[in-house]
This record gives sequence, C-alpha cells and structure tokens, in this order.
Amino acid sequence: MHVQEWLETVPAVAVYALVGIVIGLESLGIPLPGEIILVSSALLASQHGDIDPVVLGACATAGAIIGDSIGYAIGRKGGRPLLAWLGGKFPRHFSEAHIATAERSFQKWGMWAVFFGRFVALLRIFAGPLAGVLRMPYWKFLIANVLGGILWAGGTTAVIYYVGIVAESWLKRFSWLGLVLAVLIGLTSMLVLRRKAKKAAVTETAPAEEAVRAGSAPQG
Repeated sequence: MHVQEWLETVPAVAVYALVGIVIGLESLGIPLPGEIILVSSALLASQHGDIDPVVLGACATAGAIIGDSIGYAIGRKGGRPLLAWLGGKFPRHFSEAHIATAERSFQKWGMWAVFFGRFVALLRIFAGPLAGVLRMPYWKFLIANVLGGILWAGGTTAVIYYVGIVAESWLKRFSWLGLVLAVLIGLTSMLVLRRKAKKAAVTETAPAEEAVRAGSAPQG
C-alpha cells in the first residue's frame, strides 16, 4: 500500500509515534526510511487537520536527537567490534569503504560532521554510533546532534507542510511526487557517498598492494 494512503488509515497519535520511532531507530544506526515517513506525514498533515504539524515536527526532532544519543552510547561502549558486527548485518550500508569515508569526515570536520550528516541519508545512520566509537566529547556531539535534529526534522516538516498548504489541490492528485522527490534526494546522496567510498577504498588499498609487490620482488 502507498505509504501516505496507509498513514491515512491510522489515528494521528499513531502517526506521531511512528514518525518518532522510525526516525529514532534510523538515527540509532538501523537503516530505515525515516525521511520518506517524515515527508509523507508532513504532506498528510497539510491535507488533514487531525495531524498537528507542530507536534509532528516535535516528535520527529525528539526521535532524531534521542536516537542519535542512544547510537552514540552504543558506539562508545561497543567500539570498533560494533562496526564490524553492523558490517556483517548491513553490508551495503556499513561496508569498510563507507566506514572509512565517514571516519575521515569525522576526523576532518568533528562535530560539523554530526550536524551536516543529518542531511545525508547514509551519514544519518552513521553519525551517532561512529561518533561514539571515535569517542567524540559528548558535549560537542550533543550540541551538533540537537541543532542538526531541530533543523533537519523541524525544517523538513515545516517546508513540506507549507508546500502542501500552498499547493493543496495540486498535491491531492500528485502527492506521490513528494515521495519520489524525497527518494531521489536520498538515492542521490547515497550514490555520491558510495562513489566517494569506492575512490577512498582504491586510494587506501593501492599503497598496501605496492608494499606487497615491493616485498615480493627479488632482491638484487
């Protein structure tokens, strides 16, 4: 069933809870379509008065902040073995190349990687656990987490809601375009990150291969 059509069949309280839980689990480190659920719910709120956009945005923001914080705690306690375990469970999302790219982003940008990572589909999953694994000071993580969560979750809700209000009659016939746009944005960001991860993997493996060849070369 279409996501938005399904959301229309459940009460407003269930929509709030679903948005908060899905985004929270995604932020914790579990690959889930949090952005799609949020966009669908915001569009639904613009068309049905039963769903309060302020409450919806607050639930999304709370889910993002709490989920990221739990992911940080798990990452700090689990360390690198946790990343290896996640790589076995979700190889497409937690491959060694993706982890290496995300780790370099954290080392270079610090708390800004947490903040801007909220707006990138794949980094949104990494941010909490990886910040914990790398033992980023919690106060820095918390500031970036709260600001990023408010801006991403609250901003997305507000933008989609007001777009829906302005173009309500148009969106009633073509509401699926909002989901298509969200999916395309998510896929594009994931493909860009995947391409960077592949380049990074090649860059990192090349010196090792050269060292192996040099070691196996006959001595003069």
